[in-house]
Amino acid sequence: MRTDISGERAVAPGELETHPGLAGRLIDGGHCLTLRVYYEDTDFSGIVYHANYLKFMERGRSDYIRLLGVAQGELFAKAREEAPGFHFVVRSMQLDFRKPAQIDDVLQVVTLSKEVSGASITLLQQVMRAGEVLVSATVRVAFVSEGRAKRIPDALRQATAADAQKLEAAAAEGAAR
Repeated sequence: MRTDISGERAVAPGELETHPGLAGRLIDGGHCLTLRVYYEDTDFSGIVYHANYLKFMERGRSDYIRLLGVAQGELFAKAREEAPGFHFVVRSMQLDFRKPAQIDDVLQVVTLSKEVSGASITLLQQVMRAGEVLVSATVRVAFVSEGRAKRIPDALRQATAADAQKLEAAAAEGAAR
């Protein structure tokens, strides 16, 4: 059984073996989730309705946390003890729609951890088709309790900060070339 960094269950027993790739995969600095565009994702013209990209990105963020070994259910239970009435909120989101996806396209949602601060995590996300960026976003997610920003639980902070450092090192290496 796979456990999260607190020793609690992160995925259902046998889930990774039975459904490999269901939650995507970890990559250097973050996560990649592959998904298909279905009829329900499109508007009357057969292209993805713009708001559905937000759903795709939410799935990417959720599965990124899951594969880091931080099970959301267990994280929430622990956080309730430390910060009653807590929740995560999207504090800000900057989007750039470049090209549309269409019904039956296979997309990759890439989520990279850019910065981890006291009460927030900044993520870079891209929705891609065959390596081409269709939509990009910078998303700042805040941890809030009783109406106020609170420090992110250590388990989540450490996991995402490590990926942010990998991303920063890769960017520095690329700039040096």
